[in-house]
Formats: sequence, C-alpha cells, structure tokens
Amino acid sequence: MKSFFKNSLTAVFALLSLTTALASSHREAPLIADDPLADNTDLYAFRSPDNPNTVTIIANYVPLQLPQGGPNYYFFGEGIRYEIHIDNNAATAGDDIIYRFTFKNVFEDPTTFFSIRLGLRNNRTTYRLERSMDGGVNFETLVTDGRVPPPNIGKRSIESGVGLSTTYEALVQRAILNLPSGEKIYCGPADDPFFVDLGGVFDLGDLPRQSGSAVDGVACKNTSSICIQVPISMLLKAGAPSAPTSILDGDYVIGVWASASRQAMRTLRKYGRVETSGQWVQISRLGMPLTNEAVIPIGYKDYWNALSPYAEISDTLLDGFFYNPELALYMDDSLFGGAVPAMSKLRIQRNALGAFDFGNGQDGLFALKGSAAVAGTALDESVFGGLLLPGPGKPRSVDLWPIFHTGVPNVAPYQLATGKNGNPLAAGKPFINNFLPNGGDMLRLNMAVPVTPRNSPDFSPLGIINAAVLGLTAAPYNTNTNIEFIPNMDGFPNGRRLEDDVTRIELQAVSGVALAAIGLWYDDFDGSNPVTQRLLNVLTYTTGVESNDVPFKTTFPYLALPHAGDGDCGGPEANLSGSPENALIGFTGANARLVASTTESKVYAANYPNPFKDATTIRFIVDKTTDVQISVFDHSGKLIEMLLDQQYDAGTYETRFEGAQLPAGLYFVKIMTNGGKDVQVLKMAKQ
Repeated sequence: MKSFFKNSLTAVFALLSLTTALASSHREAPLIADDPLADNTDLYAFRSPDNPNTVTIIANYVPLQLPQGGPNYYFFGEGIRYEIHIDNNAATAGDDIIYRFTFKNVFEDPTTFFSIRLGLRNNRTTYRLERSMDGGVNFETLVTDGRVPPPNIGKRSIESGVGLSTTYEALVQRAILNLPSGEKIYCGPADDPFFVDLGGVFDLGDLPRQSGSAVDGVACKNTSSICIQVPISMLLKAGAPSAPTSILDGDYVIGVWASASRQAMRTLRKYGRVETSGQWVQISRLGMPLTNEAVIPIGYKDYWNALSPYAEISDTLLDGFFYNPELALYMDDSLFGGAVPAMSKLRIQRNALGAFDFGNGQDGLFALKGSAAVAGTALDESVFGGLLLPGPGKPRSVDLWPIFHTGVPNVAPYQLATGKNGNPLAAGKPFINNFLPNGGDMLRLNMAVPVTPRNSPDFSPLGIINAAVLGLTAAPYNTNTNIEFIPNMDGFPNGRRLEDDVTRIELQAVSGVALAAIGLWYDDFDGSNPVTQRLLNVLTYTTGVESNDVPFKTTFPYLALPHAGDGDCGGPEANLSGSPENALIGFTGANARLVASTTESKVYAANYPNPFKDATTIRFIVDKTTDVQISVFDHSGKLIEMLLDQQYDAGTYETRFEGAQLPAGLYFVKIMTNGGKDVQVLKMAKQ
C-alpha cells in the first residue's frame, strides 16, 4: 500500500486535487460552478454578541463578486429556493424549522444601460419569506415584498441627485425587518466575510506561501447574504427547559444547514424568456465549511451537493473520505508530506502514546473496540462504539468523522486531558457539547454556551482550539474538571462566528489537534510535558491570512458593507485636486498607490504586512526632492500618531508604525507631499 501511495504519478494527482480545496464553498463543485446564483458560499451560526438571547444565522450565496462588475451586477436569482434548515431534536426525522426565501427581479428602466439612474433601479430585487415549524409540511408567509438593497455601484449612483440620493448604510438599515413573529431579517449585498489565501492554496498547496507574502483571495469581493436573527426560545425543541441546566446543556443544541434548489425542467424560449417546471431539486448545500472542498474529492462533489444531511445516515458512500482524509496525506512524511513544504508544521500522530497510529489506512483506536478500556465511554459498543470505531483502517472515525457528522458529546473521552492523569479515555475537563446525531454535515451550535465579547482581550479566531489550549494550560481553567465557561467555547466548530479562522482550524484538526487535546499527544511526547515541539508547531501554524479585509459591524447583520465599485477595490483612484491632465495613476504592489500630483514629483507608497498584528512598515519612494508628512488615523478619523514630517531627496525610504497596543480594526495612513497639495491614503487592517 505504501509503495502505491509513494508512486510519483499518484502524488502528482494528489497535489492537483489539493488545488480544488480550501476555498470555502466558492465554486466548489463542477455543476454548481455553472450556476453561481444558486451557489452556497458560506454559512454562519452564532449567539448574537450584542443580543445573546438570540442566534444569528447567515447564509451567503453567489461567490467572488467583483464590486465593479457592471453593467450586469450580481443579485439573487429568480426560480431558486434559498433555504435555511434547522434541526433541534434528534428524536424527529429531518428538519424541524425551515426558512424559505424566493426572490423577484424587476427592471424599472429598461431604456438605459445603467443599473441606477434618476431614482430608478435595474434590477430592483424583492423577496418572499416563508417559514415552516413542522419540517416543511406547512409554510406560513412572513414577508411578501422584502427590500433588497442594490449593488454598491458608487457614490454617484447611491448618493447623488442623479442616483438614489441616499447613503448605502441607509439602504441597508431600511432593508432590515423586525418581524412580529420575533425574527430580524436582512437580505442583500455584503462584503464577503470569508478570508483565505486562495492563490496560495491553488499554487499546489503553498499555504502559507513560502515567499512570505500572503494575499487574501476573497478581499475586495462581495457576496449575497441572507441573515436572520431568531430568539433562542423559538429555536428550542419541544420540552427543552426555558433556561439551560448548564452552559453545555444538550437540549440547547441545534444543527443548521443551508441549500439552494431549482425546478427540474428549464425551457428556453424566444427573446430570453425562461420557463421552469417540475419537482424542486437541491443543487447546492452547505453546513460545515470546507467539507465539499477539502474533504470530498472532485468526482463526488456534485453527488454531495445533491444529498441532504439526513441522507448521510444511511448513505455511507462518502464516510471514507473522513476516515482517511486526503489532506492528511500531506501531513505525513511517510506519504506526501515532503511534497507540500508549506504545511511542514502540520504532522499527524503516527505513534501517539507509543501505541496508536492515525496515519491514513491505519487503525487508530480500533484495537480498543469492545475492550474494558472503553467501557462507559463514547467508544463503548453499547454507546456510540458502532459509529466511532466502525472497523480497521479507519483511523479518523474517532475525531474528524464525529466533528463533521454528529457533533461532539460531553462524554469521555471527548473531554480535555486536564484531570485525566495520563489516561486519554478517562473523564476530564468538559469543553464542548454540540452532539446532535440526526443527519450528517451541519453546523452544530450549543445555544447555552455564553458569548465571548468581540472586544474582549480573550477573544480568539481559533474558537474551540483556543478554548482547549486555555483549558489545558491556563489557570484557573486547568486546575479543575468542572464545567465552566472558557473563552471561545462559543467558536467554531461549536457553530461558526464571522471572525473564526476556519481554514486554519480545520487544517489543525486534520493534523490531529483534537486528538492531542483529549490526551492522545503527538509522537514526540516523552511522558512528561505534553506541550511538545510538534504540538507547538501545529498551534502556531498559520495560513498567512488570519482576519477579514475589513472590520465587521457590532450590530445586526454584523457583515461589513459591500465594497463599492468606485472604491479602492475597483482600482487606484487619482487625486484630481489639480488639472486632470496632470493626474498620475499607478501602483507598485498589492497595497501601493501613487499620489496624484500637479507637480513634477511623484511618491509611491505601500505598507506591509497588511493586515498586521504588532507593527507594519510603510515604504515610500520619491523621484524628486519633496517634503513628506505621514500620519495614522483610526476609522473615525482620530489621529493616532504623526510618524514623520520632513524633506526627502529622491530615493526609497521606510518608516515603522508600532500598533501592538491598538484594538483590531481598520486604520488609515495619510501621506501628504508638496506642501500638502497632494494627499494619499492607504487602508490597513490591525488583527
């Protein structure tokens, strides 16, 4: 078997298939790539940080939207059922709650090629919202003519008198509905909140890039978002207590997934007319991020999209891709690890505790099946042993498969190694319970877990992994085995917050970090300190892109406004304070822009890294002697620091901005030259 895996031709195909992975759900399967209006891109479910008695669910569709993508901008499609499905009771088959959105597009002025002109819009999009509380048997209409804001085309289209004479924020606020039934709704364009270095991924797994210059491939892209905020009381299963019995109360677990469906028959008539008929067919779905990208191989992606999570109970065809995930091949030096050097920090356990091999094709914990060692644990045959130890050669059936298919129960061995005294099968420190064994791939969220404030110094985009680290290493959490709130227990994979770095978390999970958390340590553990170099390697691994390109809002719908077609994402802009014929435009890097000038001198500027954590360097190039003043402001326009103010001869210079003490968010670098006649502004993000 190993000789087969090491065959060079197989390695080439394996590396090529990696390039289809890790793009969230943006164009993830062959068929849905031809139907972007129905393509799920991301799904989020989290307790609302400013309204913790509610849960916010965000389902995004239509991938990689260019803000300047006119004249036919992006919109929700007609003839598509966009649905958010909620399962709250393992004792009932299928969905318990369904929200169904259907959209209608109208051309208000077909005599123009502009999308907005003199107060009229092409397309004007509205929606109908229906809700079922009995799994789809009956639906009631909640909204009949909901507003959808237009694309954020630019200031003239949105703000001027020849456009809509408003602001984009006002359009968003007018589109938010507070329903008598208790929900809050927003449907419309938004900044795509997903972040990842797509270019690095597609370059044969160069993640993080060996050059050290990571680029967020989803930066400056928009998406079409359906956002609902629902009181927790409406999401509870029948018979659940009105207040949770603990912060890990199993009665408060819900499963969430989203889908898009079309009618089976589509007929093209003359003059662009389209008719649809027949049964509704699911053509896209999404639950856990990256499933159909990083786990399911390309030959099965369309098949996966057509399944419901509940069909995965009996349809076990795809289970093997979780038992032996392809990505694990690149985290094993005996297989293809050496072919993907960027992931060298990610290595799975081949000899955990000197006895257990979790390499692909190995047995993992299967040797313990039916033994006294697993009696009373989740691995007991009378409990979940039949699911979690299904057979030999399926090593990741105990960690990756349940994370994606059932959620994780608060039952030994799925507790932190804290208090286990070296026995990974013993009871330890509880830190997660989102177990809902009803169906397959969903986001599972325990609504009883408290919210970690987004402005807390303890907040981390590493979610449950950060909670596990604190529970293993930090007092007071590692001094007892009580159920207590650990910061970021409300993070992925316990639901998914907008800020969660899911690409990094899932790569760490494939490399065995969940196994290590419960006491199945990495191979270099010598019996004393489990915080070994291999564990540190996994915990410090980064893809190079760790946050969104713009800050999120602190209130519903939490998503940032969509990028504007006339903004920075549409290309560099000239400063036309002088005569247009003297304006100069150009750039020398991803974040570099040339100051427009009415004089003979020119200044190029850029900062790196961007985003930054502790500090960033601003490099500027002048071609003639000129004065240069550089200042840093926060997003409200408050001056943070005057970095320099002096004259420079022609040449290349750098100045460093120390920002470790600043909160995460958006900041601006203002560069003035030629006595203040020329002004350039760079946007930078603090992680």
